[in-house]
Amino acid sequence: MSTTAHLDLAMKQRIHVVGVGGPGMSAIAQVLIEMGHHVSGSDIKESETIERLRGIGVVINIGHDAGVVHHCDAVTASTAIPAKNVELTEALNIGVPVLTRAQMLAAICRQKLSVGVAGTHGKTTTSSMLMAVMREAQLHPSFIIGGDVRGIGSGASWGSGKYLVVEADESDGTHEQLPLGAAIVTNIDVDHLDHFATFDNVVESFGRFLDGIDGPKVVCADDESLVQLASTRGVTTYALHAPARFTAHNVKFLEGGSTFDVRHQEVAGDAGVELGCVHLQLRGEHNVSNALAVIALSALLGIDFDVCATALSEFSGVARRFDQRGTDDGVVFVDDYAHLPTEISAVLSSCTDESDTWTRVVAVFQPNRFNRMEHMSDAYADCFAHADHVVITDIYSSGTAPIAGVTGKLVVDAIVRANPQMSIAWKPTRAELIQHLAVELRSGDMCISMGCGDIETLPDEVMAARRALRGDA
Repeated sequence: MSTTAHLDLAMKQRIHVVGVGGPGMSAIAQVLIEMGHHVSGSDIKESETIERLRGIGVVINIGHDAGVVHHCDAVTASTAIPAKNVELTEALNIGVPVLTRAQMLAAICRQKLSVGVAGTHGKTTTSSMLMAVMREAQLHPSFIIGGDVRGIGSGASWGSGKYLVVEADESDGTHEQLPLGAAIVTNIDVDHLDHFATFDNVVESFGRFLDGIDGPKVVCADDESLVQLASTRGVTTYALHAPARFTAHNVKFLEGGSTFDVRHQEVAGDAGVELGCVHLQLRGEHNVSNALAVIALSALLGIDFDVCATALSEFSGVARRFDQRGTDDGVVFVDDYAHLPTEISAVLSSCTDESDTWTRVVAVFQPNRFNRMEHMSDAYADCFAHADHVVITDIYSSGTAPIAGVTGKLVVDAIVRANPQMSIAWKPTRAELIQHLAVELRSGDMCISMGCGDIETLPDEVMAARRALRGDA
């Protein structure tokens, strides 16, 4: 794609979005049309997202047609769209600027005081929490978030206030391209080595990200890499387990939720001030940490703690984050987006509190991306420790090319080498996976499917298979 001059979205534009049905591009299309631009798009198939976008005025064609980019002021597409796509090729041929998703997102960010939420894990939940707090504070924020927020039914909106809350995604370096006035960084973990090559390069990119922000910067002091970056960058810290300006204590998990008290230290080493108690509808230390990040940044933006506590108590989460999908004959089905080892470990460790009634946790994992599994399949060896039975299926490609010898079996082998006593099953095909679960699951089980591919439909498929086995279909 071309490197182009900044697109001025203060003026009405005609913009075409290639691959408009994808989660990232659909959010951009929605915001652009709510800003008042003329927006068209294309994709290869119909979907609920396509219908929703049509309903708000985006003109969409199914299939790709070179003619649709004529008379446009700009065309944009994600990195998942091949450069040889006929619409992109035609735009370049006739001189229409072609912007990457990062460039278009940067153009949108220039129209507001933009607040970025970055980090390997927790971006979607943390940015959603921040948006909810700003809404409670009557700041009428805009937002572009990588998942549908429960209670809103969308991950994007263009509000009337001065703030834009945006996920600053590191996977392709987008985070470094966004003009931001404030930011949170939740953590830095090993991922996207196809882009960064080494973990040191990942850390350095977050250093550049922080260097590019003049306003408030909040980072997690529980993360060793962030502690190193924080030491020279004038940031505000938060933590559950380390010294920090904002800390959580008296953390408790009950009834599928969390409560904790928040302490604020004006100066490192002082006794601190108790701000109050927060009740979350979400389980797990990772969500307590996400909420603490939001409280810290909100304080720096002048939002009262009581506003934060109210908004967070009412926040019901994001789609595919410990999403309880149904119950069948005594088995509870849950779906979650977790797909990296740290995320899986965090979710599974939070699966059972003293009020939960399930007696066995069955974890089903669909690995994602061939290049990711080539680099880091061994890292999954110990992240399923809190599961009673583990089922691994084959890799969901997410558009990556197959690599000889790289399958989901690499994850199975890593787990077995490190934990030979673990109950584990390798079911590479969907049919084998459904059949195994339909027979294996029993009353009292909680079955949690995890991954960022098409695993999200598994709970419905397994429940249907179980009903068929019982003759209830």
